[in-house]
Amino acid sequence: MAVTPQPGIMEIDLYVGGKSHVDGVENVLKLSSNENPFGPSDAAKKALERAALGLHRYPSTDHAGLRAAIGEVWGLDPARVICGNGSGELLMLIAQAYAGPGDEVLFTEHGFAMYPIYANANGATPVIVAERDRRIDVDALLAACTERTRIVYLANPANPTGTMLGEAELLRLAEGIPDTALLVLDGAYAEFVEGYDAGKALVDRFDNVVMTRTFSKIYGLGGLRIGWAYASQGVIDVLMRIRGPFNLSAPALAAAEAAVRDRAHTEKCRSENARLREWMAGALAELGVPSDTSTANFILARFASEEEARACNDYLAAQGILLRYVGGYGLPDCIRITVGDEASCRRVVHAIGQFKGAS
Repeated sequence: MAVTPQPGIMEIDLYVGGKSHVDGVENVLKLSSNENPFGPSDAAKKALERAALGLHRYPSTDHAGLRAAIGEVWGLDPARVICGNGSGELLMLIAQAYAGPGDEVLFTEHGFAMYPIYANANGATPVIVAERDRRIDVDALLAACTERTRIVYLANPANPTGTMLGEAELLRLAEGIPDTALLVLDGAYAEFVEGYDAGKALVDRFDNVVMTRTFSKIYGLGGLRIGWAYASQGVIDVLMRIRGPFNLSAPALAAAEAAVRDRAHTEKCRSENARLREWMAGALAELGVPSDTSTANFILARFASEEEARACNDYLAAQGILLRYVGGYGLPDCIRITVGDEASCRRVVHAIGQFKGAS
């Protein structure tokens, strides 16, 4: 008998990230991966340099320093925080721990492309729930829940739409899902929303709500792969049993601890992102390219047709401007554009204006 993988694995379509280069083109402007154009804080970079002196030592296994810093900044119990190799590792561990053959994992039709991969990798059945005008539909999610539902993945703010559910709708969802299912609030872009707790209050109220976060976006540490989750003690105890003991490097832990404590840099990045996001959305709307109100560090530009969106994406790529065409997310007439620094935003708007004028 030939060696065969577990059920579901061969159903996985490989994840494709944003492009980072164009053959034959120099000075490429990459606005395809929602990276922070301002990079990490000086404090994080200095912490990384200091950590290089101890590269011969294993990192801590309990991540106590980073968990304490997260607890201090966000007002959480560090004992209920778990750290991972990006939030992606934690989202996968949740599926590994709570979903398997015969179970269902719910997510919305334009949700993060990794959600069905997490389900299939563990033999569970991915269930796609329709959105309404690129917004999460709580009624549709609740109607899709069954006795087999084990996980509901929900990015808030959502990627790639940038739209978000308010507190009342999140509460209604948390109250309505089965007690035997976990509501997982993926807060990769939460820090870009002023005053948003990313689901902290819901985690404190419901034992079956989990909040995940990342250092890859506003903290500018995507290259180090650091994430964390906050959940009930019962869920944390489960996840800690399957987390690898050395899943985060010592340099990553040091940089993340410094980054989360540097609130001034975080606020600067949030403020500049909001300013430039509003400007870019308005400038594109004047060119006949609308977008929904975004609460993240990107906008979802909508074109008249799939043909126009593809043509615009190709036109900009030829000039070394890399955006994210999101036909694979069920949005064939849309392009996701990361909010860069001011020069980058002006360059991409100018290029789209040239495309619209030539088409």
